[in-house]
This record gives sequence, structure tokens and C-alpha cells, in this order.
Amino acid sequence: MAITSANQLELLQTAEAVAREKMIDPSLVIEAMEESLARAAKSRYGADLDIRVKIDRKTGRATFTRVRTVVEDDEVENDKAELTVDQAKQHLEDPKVGDTIVDEVPPVDMGRIAAQSAKQVILQKVREAERDRQYEEFKDRAGTIINGVVKREEYGNIIVDIGRGEGVLRRNDKIGRESYRNGDRIRCYIKDVRREARGPQVFLSRTAPEFMAELFKMEVPEIYDGIIEIKAVARDPGSRAKIGVISYDNAIDPVGACVGMRGSRVQAVVNELQGEKIDIIPWNDDAATFLVNALQPAEVTKVVIDEEAERIEVVVPDEQLSLAIGRRGQNVRLASQLTGLDIDILTEEEESKRRQAEFEERTKLFMDTLDLDEFFAQLLVSEGFSSLEEVAYVDMDELLVIDGVDDSTAEELQARARDYLEEQNKKALEKAREIGVEESLIEFEGLTPQMLVALGEDGVKTLEDFATCADWELAGGWTTVDGQRSKDDGLLEPFDVSLEEAQNMVMTARVKLGWVSIDELEAQAAAEAEAAQAEAETEGAGAEG
Repeated sequence: MAITSANQLELLQTAEAVAREKMIDPSLVIEAMEESLARAAKSRYGADLDIRVKIDRKTGRATFTRVRTVVEDDEVENDKAELTVDQAKQHLEDPKVGDTIVDEVPPVDMGRIAAQSAKQVILQKVREAERDRQYEEFKDRAGTIINGVVKREEYGNIIVDIGRGEGVLRRNDKIGRESYRNGDRIRCYIKDVRREARGPQVFLSRTAPEFMAELFKMEVPEIYDGIIEIKAVARDPGSRAKIGVISYDNAIDPVGACVGMRGSRVQAVVNELQGEKIDIIPWNDDAATFLVNALQPAEVTKVVIDEEAERIEVVVPDEQLSLAIGRRGQNVRLASQLTGLDIDILTEEEESKRRQAEFEERTKLFMDTLDLDEFFAQLLVSEGFSSLEEVAYVDMDELLVIDGVDDSTAEELQARARDYLEEQNKKALEKAREIGVEESLIEFEGLTPQMLVALGEDGVKTLEDFATCADWELAGGWTTVDGQRSKDDGLLEPFDVSLEEAQNMVMTARVKLGWVSIDELEAQAAAEAEAAQAEAETEGAGAEG
């Protein structure tokens, strides 16, 4: 195929036709043609030459040029595309490094192989442009609902026609009992849009909690207007869901607004989700109050929150246990997802037995260590004393409020407690030295002899060993894997060392060893505080918007 005046306009017509068909910019098609023609010219004139092609956007005329660049004398690597300053003087009056010399070369006749190669280049470029267009179109629509038409099913995944592209509704993103046929209309949530080697992939979902939130936004004008906000959603897709809502207008009931007149609004969402039952719950900033609401219809007697462990203990009447747990644990599982807390449910009888066991355990501790009779030990436990340290170092006035305890009795109690603790500390210190704990760690402030034994038995025997520990290794913590939270036991957790205390001790050890300086720590703390403040301001601005 020769590039002659007879087919120059055909280039433009072809570019426009392809661009219309693929819905991309015609200039991208012309650029692909220019590249393919340049590649064909290189095969004719030589691969080392820098051949460039420019197609006139009005006439379709293709201009072939050879470009040479002026470089330093010792930097010439390709003498077909580069030349020195002295060589360039034959073409330019005052050449400088970086200047280019452009010579027009005759157009090439494209043989069958060259034409086929040019076609492949054009097709590839058009395909890439089409993929970029699809990605740009859908990337900003992630997090929204889209309507589509089912095209086919592949290995349990549904391929959905979503207009200028295709979306994938994977098997685990379908509501369990749903089935589709070709041509069925379907409404989905755009979960993610990613660039992949095979092109942009639009991943759809009907099981995502955000899908339900978006459906409510479409059905409830107050949510769309920002008067009511959906704070949390938990779903067991196709079966049951809980949604926490809050109203920023005291005159509007958030639950009533979401339910609608005779349940019309919530029913529209239920119908879209194949009959999924929805509990609409008023949001409350107080975690305990919100949890009581979330466990409805079960009644809650008592709530105990462990904020550090992000766990919550709920006590319910004996006859309410099965209702609180729900079928196959569904009710408590959804309430846990909604609040972000692990929930332990006890009946009143179970809690009573546990409290009795703790009472007996502490009574025995005081009887054995302080040489008290059962009645007096029970009296101490009843007043809230749970450890020897509390008895030994509490203000004496707190002992004197106990019936039958005078000054001399209080002094004797504290003396016995301190003597016992000192004896235990002495034995623990001896054991720590026996297992090899070095003086550098023994003398470190903040570690008790019992802590030293626990560290030594785990191989932490020097200050250097201690300084390499992570805070969670000492204080314990929680790890979430595949949505399941598991407990990480800390070496000093039995001694009630908090994560913050563990972090401070480790950093103090590192400063003492000279691994870090106080100035560096202060700078890091300032940077973290600044980042936290910036994040808070960003969230505040987002809430206002």
C-alpha cells in the first residue's frame, strides 16, 4: 500500500470511523497510524534511524522525516540518529547540544507484511485507548449503584453489560438464592474498578453493606439531603441486616423516616434485596446504649465494656438468651459487626455464678496470704478490694470505713500485706537472677521482680532484648485476619500493663541505650500529632460537606 494522494483522505476517514465505533478521540487513532507508518519506514530505511511520521489532520497527507540529535563528542552511541557538534556544522550555522536536524525522506511503499504489522499496531493502540476510556469513565463511579443487563454466566460469575463496558458480579458478591438469565435487568453496587493486563475490570456487588446504604439513600430523601446519616450497616446477605441511623434534625425521627409511610420506603429496599429483613436502629454515641438497641428484640440487663480489648459483655435474662444470640448466632453477629466490638453474651445465672467464683477466689487469697478468717476476708472483698497491692498501699481511710476496723487493725492489715509482697518480690528477684536476667534489666525502672521472671522465662534477659520488643508483645493486643479477631497474649499482660505503658517503657530503654534521642522522639510525637490534627480537620470538612 503506497501512501499516495488517492488514499490520503482515506486515512482520516478510517480514523474517524474507528473513533466513532470505539467511542474514543480520533486523534488517538491518527497517532496510532503515525506510529505504525514510522515502524514500516524503519523496516525500509533501517531500524537505527529515528524516523517519524506526521499526518496532516486536514488533508491526510503523511510526511516522513528523519531526525538526528546533536550530542557531546563522547556521547555518540548511534551514529545514524546522533551526531557531534562539528558534524552538525554542515547543516546548522551555530549548532548546540540538544539541537535536532530534520530531513524529509520519501514515503514508503508498504508491502503485505508491513501493512499487516501497521494494522496490528493500530489495533493495539485503539484497544489501549478504549481501555483507558473505560477506566476513566468508571473509576469515579466506584461506590455508586449502576443498572445493567445480564449478558452471560462464566463459572458462576455474572457478566453484566453496564453501557460502555462490562462488569463482573462474582459468585461471592451475589445474594445466595438469586439466579439470572441472559437479558435480565440487574441493579448492582460498583465495588471496585481496577486496571488489569486484560483491561479495566469493574467489580460489582449485591452483598456489600454499602449497597444497602445506597439503596436507602435513593429511597429516603432525608438521607440524600444529609439530614439523616447512615452510621453503620451490617448484613447477612439475603437473610437479615441491621442499619444504624442518626438524625441531625430533632424534629425528624430517623427510624420512622427510613421505614416510611406504612413501611413503603424500607419495603422498596427489602424487595430489591430478595426479602432481606432489615432492623433499623437509632445510632447512639454511647457504645453501651447503641449495643442495647442493636441487640433488639432481646432485652439487656447489664453491659460491661472493655474499651482497650474492644470487647463488650452483655448480660441478658435467662429466657432471652436464644433471642439475643439469634438463629445460628445471627443476631449477635450482626450486632457485633454494627458496633465494631466483640460481644460475649451471658445469662443472669451465668454472671451470678462467675461473680460468686471471683468472690470465693479473692476471699481465699486474703485468707491464705493475710492469715484472716473467712468472715473478715469476705468483708474485704465486699468492700471492693481485689488484690494484695490494694490492701498494702491504699490510703488507710479506705480501710477504716469497714465495720470493725480501727487504726491498729488497719495498720496490721497493711503490715501483713506489705511483708507478704516483699517476701514474694525477694523470691522473684532471686529466681530472675537464677534464670540469667542481667542487672541492666533488673535496675530498669518500672519492672517488678515478677515481671522480670516473666520476661526472663521468655528469653528477654538484657536491656537490649527488652528494647527490641514491640509494645504489643509486652501488653498484648488483637489481630484481625479475614474478619476474625484473635487475641495476642503479652508477656506483661498478666500485670495489667497497658499498651501505652509498654510503649513508654520500650522507648525509655532505647533512649537509655542511645538508639534514639529524646529530640527525635519529640519530633516524631509532634509529627504524629500534626498528622492526627490534619486528619481530624479533613474528616470535619467532609462531614460539613
